[in-house]
Amino acid sequence: MNHDHPIRRLGALALTAAAALTLVTACSGGDDDAPAGNAAQAAANGPEPKTIDGARAAAQTVFDRFAGGDFAGAWDMYTAAGKAAISKDDYVKLNQACSRKGLAIQLTSARMDGPDHAIVIAKQLVATQSYTMVYESNAWKLEPAKEGLALYKLGAAKAIAAQKKAGTCAS
Repeated sequence: MNHDHPIRRLGALALTAAAALTLVTACSGGDDDAPAGNAAQAAANGPEPKTIDGARAAAQTVFDRFAGGDFAGAWDMYTAAGKAAISKDDYVKLNQACSRKGLAIQLTSARMDGPDHAIVIAKQLVATQSYTMVYESNAWKLEPAKEGLALYKLGAAKAIAAQKKAGTCAS
């Protein structure tokens, strides 16, 4: 049996991409008063625009931070509920241990889902996933998925162990 078959490699790559996207969706932690992403502009120029373009720009910023390994900066752009699920330090520890840095995440589409919510579709390698952006405190924030919230509530050590057991931890 050939374990290096291209189909097996592609399947492993797709699973890895899906795991990385799940981590991005699930990111969260404690409150932080420093503005991040478009929130820095909001602090200087007033509120971020409550438009699909504003949501898209904020989403791309958080995805760029995550893909670039700036996990603390990505955490800054999560909703209050997301931040309440895990501390910034635990979020950074988990992602340093389990995520794959350097894999670009690109938005492919977006739509408004009410006045304070937008749905963005992002692609990383061969995996595509939807994310919810919430307009909170005059800025667009990424809302973690329910599965991510459950993972992050475990804390860094248990979440890393759970990811390793599931085979979704990069290292």
